[in-house]
Amino acid sequence: MPRLASSKGLRRAEIEDIEQAVLVVGSFVSTNVHNKEEDPDMKVYDVVPGLEFDPERDLAQSPAWFLDGTHSVPPWTPMFGWFWINFCRHGMQYGAETLSLPTVKGWDWRFHNGGGYLTLLLVKTEEEKQRREEKFKKAILPLIQNYDGIWNGFVKEILGRYEELKRLDLDKATNIELLDNFEQTINTCRRMWEIHMYMMYGTYTAYILFENMCRELAGIDDTSPLFHNIVSGFDNKVFQVDKRLWEFSRRAVNDGLAPVFTDSEAPDIKEKLLASDKGRVFMKDFMEFMNEDGWRMQRMSEINLPTWVEDPTPALGMVKQFILKGGSFNLDDERQKRSSDRQAAEKEVMAKVPVEQRGWFEQLMRLAQKSGIFSEEHDHYLDLYTHAMMRRSALGLGRRFVQAGALDNPEDVFFLIPDEVRRAGINPDQYDLRYIVDRRRNEWLEWQKTPNPPAILADGFDLDQAMAVLVKSNDPIALKVVVGSMPQVRPELKADLYGSCGSPGVAEGIARVILNEDELHLVKEKDILVAASTSPSWTPVFSMISGVVVDRGASLSHAAIVGREYGIPVVMNVFEGTTKIKSGQRIKIDANLGAVYILDN
Repeated sequence: MPRLASSKGLRRAEIEDIEQAVLVVGSFVSTNVHNKEEDPDMKVYDVVPGLEFDPERDLAQSPAWFLDGTHSVPPWTPMFGWFWINFCRHGMQYGAETLSLPTVKGWDWRFHNGGGYLTLLLVKTEEEKQRREEKFKKAILPLIQNYDGIWNGFVKEILGRYEELKRLDLDKATNIELLDNFEQTINTCRRMWEIHMYMMYGTYTAYILFENMCRELAGIDDTSPLFHNIVSGFDNKVFQVDKRLWEFSRRAVNDGLAPVFTDSEAPDIKEKLLASDKGRVFMKDFMEFMNEDGWRMQRMSEINLPTWVEDPTPALGMVKQFILKGGSFNLDDERQKRSSDRQAAEKEVMAKVPVEQRGWFEQLMRLAQKSGIFSEEHDHYLDLYTHAMMRRSALGLGRRFVQAGALDNPEDVFFLIPDEVRRAGINPDQYDLRYIVDRRRNEWLEWQKTPNPPAILADGFDLDQAMAVLVKSNDPIALKVVVGSMPQVRPELKADLYGSCGSPGVAEGIARVILNEDELHLVKEKDILVAASTSPSWTPVFSMISGVVVDRGASLSHAAIVGREYGIPVVMNVFEGTTKIKSGQRIKIDANLGAVYILDN
């Protein structure tokens, strides 16, 4: 919890007044922002020194701070929170400044009880907006003209960094080598976020500019099925990984190994495969695939779960799902249809564009079409892989600290922050870090019990005002990832929930409410998935389901992009889907209208 920097020298009554500062979130009132209890025998740093939420200072800077519910629910471990707050913050400001975005300078971030809170850094004057706009027109051109070359170059660069990190045998390395590997990992994370946000701001800004032209010239926006057709029908690395998993499912059937999968729970599959000659060969090849593309965890934004390289159970579970489903890799068939629909949609819209504007319109369209590809591929090459490297390096140090008596368990290292790792890195036998771990773990466990408020607002500033600032900012991440289109309640539809269209279509089926990745095995053929949001590790289940309802989402969020590629309807931003809909209920969704109907109780 953040300290109140201004409390020094105040009377006790004044300090208590500050400690009870009220954070208004719509009708939500939070009084849990206060000082940590001070123990004179113990000095423990804040989790993110300098970037812990301070209600007095930070609400003076900005009247609205939004919880990043997609990434920081449930609350982060301290080490991961340190990495994310420091470097996602840096990357967003780096990307916005490198491109000279006209209206925003990125986002600022704060850490509070395991959650990430962010606020926009707005360009304040019209004169500065005009200066930045002139620079932006030049800065965006390389991406418009050579997206593939730039992105492929970044992929090569970051993969090279990963290979360098993996080259070190962590269990044979010296303490100095382990610490150096950790420092290189920190630098890799920083560089990853620079690449991440330069590319994201570039492609997503083009997406908004293209949508604006479509709205003006063709009367459509990114909730229109015609617009969806224009930006769909493309392959990407995440889909390629899914296809490899499907190919292993076909191999298991051909090798007579299908019963090992279908008759076993996912955690038991590996051991049973290793009990036969064919199974051992299968697992050898499967682990080679994992070492290439398995540097990911079930939760993208954390490091306290094993990677597929450490434990391939989630990946083997997906192979099992493909075996049970049978048939071809239906995304290949869907992509052919999507590609044909895209070409027809391009012609239809282009016919409405004046001849003199078609050149610029097409250039923006081509870059906007890359947005969905980048949205999925960056998760694979950037977030997931870097977080796996963070886990790998930290655990190497954690094991060494246990050997030296500084920690009890290697994973206790996730309750430290880099300065504490540096303190003990070279001579861990000289330090006992357990008192830090115990205190931080207890705080982390408390964070799990009390959800962070969705926003922290200054007194007198309401949620509607805060949302208006986000929309006015024209920030592409705010509009197309964080906020999205607000649902329009249409009483004549008599729907139980209202949202916005992420992918067009109508579906009726059994609802399957999934709150985290561990429950994905519960999804059955033709279910309608109901979730708070989705991420790349959820992609394989899209081949089984008939529709999606998500509490939060926007046109460039994972559920919308993957839903469009699979040709299934997606209703986003219903806000209360996971609380009002129960697993097993029959529901109907009409994504074209943004309507959800609960057909039975």
